[in-house]
Amino acid sequence: MKHGKNYRASQELIDRSRLYDTAEAVQLALQTAKAKFDETIELSIRLGVDPRHADQQVRGAVVLPHGTGRTVRVLVFAKGDKATEAQNAGADFVGAEELIAKIQNENWFDFDVCVATPDMMGLVGRIGRVLGPKGLMPNPKSGTVTMDITKAIEDIKAGKVEYRVDRSSIIHVPIGKKSFGEEKLLENLNVLVDAVVRAKPAAAKGTYMRSMVISSTMGPGIKINAARF
Repeated sequence: MKHGKNYRASQELIDRSRLYDTAEAVQLALQTAKAKFDETIELSIRLGVDPRHADQQVRGAVVLPHGTGRTVRVLVFAKGDKATEAQNAGADFVGAEELIAKIQNENWFDFDVCVATPDMMGLVGRIGRVLGPKGLMPNPKSGTVTMDITKAIEDIKAGKVEYRVDRSSIIHVPIGKKSFGEEKLLENLNVLVDAVVRAKPAAAKGTYMRSMVISSTMGPGIKINAARF
């Protein structure tokens, strides 16, 4: 695979054999974000868990202190007073059967996060097969199945991100935009990593934080010394 001139120039700034501390890694991620748009900075963490086992799943959500820099469109499945609460809290879309039908019949996905009240999950389960693969299925562990609709929406709009280990035992999470600068990105990174550390399953054995890489949208990966966590 051939990389462009900017990518190759960025690679020359990085010592591939070295594990950087977080502050220096964030600095390098910003230096190597050479695209003309405001690149997203992402953190990838390889964990010492076997996601094939239910007792070694790592999943949760955390509100980043400076958000992600994205405008998040929130859909809420609710009825009655809870639907009114969702509208007042700033949800972008609120409904019940009509929204489920729209997703089923029109393949409509103009939203980023789904929230549902517990009584709606029987209906939402009908479209679980289409929401699940897109990471949109409401889940109590991520705080998106709740009666406290206002708090759920406020947290999401404030910069709440979900993390979930994939089949390769890796978590990928955006921690902000290049425009945030070093200080804000570093604070977001530390909050995220702390949440992942606290989510360590009791069944996980050996080294939990195996490796960690930070990168910009168009830049190369920069290895972080995960041992300090």
